[in-house]
Amino acid sequence: MLVFMALPLLAVIYLSWHLWVLLPLHSVWKVLIVGLGIGSFLLMFLNFGRRFDTLPLPLATACYEVSTSSIFVMLYLVMLFLALDLGRLLRLVPRSWLYANGVSALVIAVAIVGIFVYGYLHYNNKVRVPLRLTTTKPLSKAYKVVMMSDLHIGYHNPRKELARWVDLVNGEHPDFILIAGDIIDGSMRPLVEERMHEEFRRLEAPVYACLGNHEYYAGSPEAQQFYRDAGIRLLIDDYAVIDSCIVVIGRDDRTNMRRQSVKELTKKLPLLGREQGRGYTIVLDHQPYHLDRAEQAGVDFQLSGHTHRGQVWPISWITDAIYECSWGHHQRGHTRYYVSSGIGLWGGKFRIGTQSEYVVATIENEE
Repeated sequence: MLVFMALPLLAVIYLSWHLWVLLPLHSVWKVLIVGLGIGSFLLMFLNFGRRFDTLPLPLATACYEVSTSSIFVMLYLVMLFLALDLGRLLRLVPRSWLYANGVSALVIAVAIVGIFVYGYLHYNNKVRVPLRLTTTKPLSKAYKVVMMSDLHIGYHNPRKELARWVDLVNGEHPDFILIAGDIIDGSMRPLVEERMHEEFRRLEAPVYACLGNHEYYAGSPEAQQFYRDAGIRLLIDDYAVIDSCIVVIGRDDRTNMRRQSVKELTKKLPLLGREQGRGYTIVLDHQPYHLDRAEQAGVDFQLSGHTHRGQVWPISWITDAIYECSWGHHQRGHTRYYVSSGIGLWGGKFRIGTQSEYVVATIENEE
């Protein structure tokens, strides 16, 4: 925890010094520019204890956007200045490039703006991911399913954005919809004030979902009430049966250390007939840890999210190293998995080297 808290502080000091010596401006302007950057970062800490909730909604939204975006901008500035400092050590970059140099400052500013304009536009492009799932278990028909995770609706993904996503889902005409947690970003206040549950009510197919860690941050009872208002079937260590041939299990988030195991949950499933056994089994588990346990329990498919695949490069390298599968399709034995990078995300609305997505799956019998 100390390292986690110390790194941003060191980054702020490192960037402040570099900007101070780089900008060919009067000290007053340097103080304003450096102070604005530090202030944007420190603004994030005002959200601890939900202080943003006391501000008018437009101001709270602006504060959230600025503060969380500053983290990603700071990351890329640190990487850029580290590369330049390494270039100096290797005598590839002249010292004059980093001291009182307006051209260098302009080039860096244009590069950073360009990167994050691209990241914002890329985030707003929601990628449709097709997925074909086959089974030998008897099905009533071929099913079309829209799968999502990590909507993070709130200050930075408001009702207008949610409405666009609902239109995308309805345009697929699915038989049912699965959401693998983190529908809520953190604060319930924008969801309530904008009556976002009404948008979910526009969905034209049944919705099944599990909890994510952010539902716990928002307050689990309040989040569960929102799900009920939205018409979402929330599965907390529980299951639902669809057409007597598909079973959807929703696990509680691993934030609850006493949640039931996959094996315990599958033991509760009813037999759907002599041929079907317990039917085609889908598990919704927000965080993709211990994927082997779904395989051991004989699950057919698991949908997860949580990782966002790091949202921006090179954090995606970190998530790829941490998780057995941090994004995309995966298989262990006869169990298939999909870990979604999410249709939404936390914090600054940038995707660099990753994508915002929703999955359109077909579940059908093998030919």
